[in-house]
Amino acid sequence: MTDERITYKNKNAESESDTTEERKTVIRIRDVRKSFGDNHVLNGFHMELHEGENLVVMGRSGSGKSVMIKCLVGLMAPDSGYIEVMGKEIATLNRQTLDELRSDIGFLFQGSALYDSMTVRENIEFPMRRHKEKLGAVSDTTTLVMEALENVGLGHTLDLMPAELSGGMQRRIALARTLILKPKIILYDEPTSGLDPITAKEIIELMRSIQIKYNTSSLIITHDVDCARVISERMILLVDGINYAEGTYAELSASTDPKVEAFFKK
Repeated sequence: MTDERITYKNKNAESESDTTEERKTVIRIRDVRKSFGDNHVLNGFHMELHEGENLVVMGRSGSGKSVMIKCLVGLMAPDSGYIEVMGKEIATLNRQTLDELRSDIGFLFQGSALYDSMTVRENIEFPMRRHKEKLGAVSDTTTLVMEALENVGLGHTLDLMPAELSGGMQRRIALARTLILKPKIILYDEPTSGLDPITAKEIIELMRSIQIKYNTSSLIITHDVDCARVISERMILLVDGINYAEGTYAELSASTDPKVEAFFKK
């Protein structure tokens, strides 16, 4: 396979791109490779996420997005390459240090992943039990829980069960659970998947408001072109296991490259 990568940078995008390059890099991935037998999933993937940035990664099913995320958070070891998160090389961390680092990384799962047998309050409190050292001694979690709920506009749902909530509300509760530890980075896995267009738009706007309020760095994995158009400052298209194309939504959607065009055809 010929390793050809497309990076767009035109005069109109220079000021924005220059600003991005001046920000601190919070995630750095270099030449990461991962194979399962003869299935070469990642073939030298590169990526950087900067402080306060919204970066979208798009790829077809089976393109390696999930494998990349697992390698990023230390759930899977790459065959080769370099992964650094907030200045720490993942491959060198012991379990305790890796767990501490993960407390600074929020994850919004594709299906919300709420615990059906727990109330909204108990769901949001769950990460606090695992990472007690981050928040220190907290005798009453009510203030923290309510702050997280109010940030997603669902302060009234404290004692409800997940089954009593709509799909969009469940996604908001999952995001509140992510916010409870005040993460510096949030990983969004298909945040609008399974939602109707109106609810999807509400979730996208909520993601934007959270990024502005907390200055989080956001890595957004999505198939949703409309989501990418609204939320992304920069996009990477994952094709054939590499960061095949990189640029703004406007630059990539105007591309005449066949592999890039395929992402934007309706």
